[in-house]
Amino acid sequence: MKSYPQNYIDGRWVDSKDGRKHTVINPATEQAASEIVLGTAADVDDAVRAARRAFESFSQTSKEERIALLQRIIAEYQKRVPDIAEAIATEMGCPISIAQTAQAGSGLGHLGNALKALQDYHFAEKIGDNTVVREPIGVVALITPWNWPMNQIVAKVGPALAAGCTMILKPSEEAPSSAAIFAEVMDAAGVPAGVFNLVQGDGEGVGTALAKHPDIDMVSFTGSTRAGIMVAKNAADTVKRVAQELGGKSPNIILEGTPLDQALPGGVGGVLLNSGQSCVAPTRMLVHKSQHDEAAAKVGAMFAAKRVGDPLSEGDHIGPVVNRRQWERIQGLIQQGIDEGATLVTGGTGRPEGFDTGFYVKPTVFANVTPDMTIAREEIFGPVLVIMPYADDADAIRIANDTPYGLGAYIAGDPARAKTMVGKIRAGAVFVNAGGLAFDMPFGGYKQSGNGREFGKFGLEEFLEVKSVIGALPEDAVAA
Repeated sequence: MKSYPQNYIDGRWVDSKDGRKHTVINPATEQAASEIVLGTAADVDDAVRAARRAFESFSQTSKEERIALLQRIIAEYQKRVPDIAEAIATEMGCPISIAQTAQAGSGLGHLGNALKALQDYHFAEKIGDNTVVREPIGVVALITPWNWPMNQIVAKVGPALAAGCTMILKPSEEAPSSAAIFAEVMDAAGVPAGVFNLVQGDGEGVGTALAKHPDIDMVSFTGSTRAGIMVAKNAADTVKRVAQELGGKSPNIILEGTPLDQALPGGVGGVLLNSGQSCVAPTRMLVHKSQHDEAAAKVGAMFAAKRVGDPLSEGDHIGPVVNRRQWERIQGLIQQGIDEGATLVTGGTGRPEGFDTGFYVKPTVFANVTPDMTIAREEIFGPVLVIMPYADDADAIRIANDTPYGLGAYIAGDPARAKTMVGKIRAGAVFVNAGGLAFDMPFGGYKQSGNGREFGKFGLEEFLEVKSVIGALPEDAVAA
């Protein structure tokens, strides 16, 4: 069992002040995987003081100095990819093949894009005789989830560093080890003391203390909509900026007449990747009523053929979901789908055949799902897909938008026809014909999927304040 008993504050590994031990359970074996100490409000105070001190000098560093720092971090991160991948596979159940590529690799991708965004960015611009200057917002709290640990950590840390901010990271206590390894990366890269701080903990303790802290200027949060609401309420008294990437229930519209063998695999893969534990997964498949039954049969066969297995074994399979609480919630939602009259095509409740241990979920498909059903409205966060029939394009748009969420949407079929629908869909990203995430494109949601944007220059700008300088400045100030 790996142990990370300390926080990283002011450039040193330090003991928590009155923190308590927390054991992370391996979701495949239900045995102890790792151990951390949950931090306290006193630890947060120490980290904020360190970050506030460091901000005085780090905020004044040149663009070139921060470029060099990001380059050193990239070099150190590359050395630790195998360790990061193993930690993710062990703690949250992502198969090691995906953990090494999509999971750990996404962190490297975000670092590279933060570097490029910084290299290309101008922090000052002329408007007439005056100048608009963009400056680091200050000390930022970064609160990240367990489902894509390094993706969300580095999507925040990279641009925050590029902007000249100092920070306190609180990763999920469900998958904390990769964050501790990342802190080792930052230390090895020579990040100045106090610029990056890690305080392990839960939402009730460390998360709340960060959101409420009067010396924190911004909170960047990724997680559930329920938790995001609490973060915003806790932050409100100090009027700090809050950027959030929250839940999703993304529609996947299969345009009428599109060959199903061409259209279905991308959507199926998007749901099964990471055992369905992705906020932007295309979990509502909308199929024209004339093709619904055929699509249900084909998708059902794909889900039934998907192997479930040990996350530490190489192969094209899915692993367990993250913990017992999530497993039980998914089981309850599958049962609700059955009880509310949806057609169970494949899967269902209970563990897959051959598993009596581990939080494994049967890959499950429902058909004939209507927009009022619980499984059509709630984010299930497991390998569960619902198929919904529609009458025409207008009906597909209506169903697609009939959700409190608006993170992503997918369209499969004729691009010209898809173009006519893009502007009518209320979502932060629309993926046409299985297009994947692009790290230089803005990522974030409409409605209850959050506010603000991450990735590339858009993520960089989330960590900047805008200052008007009225009056003439030297030309070299404008080129900064």
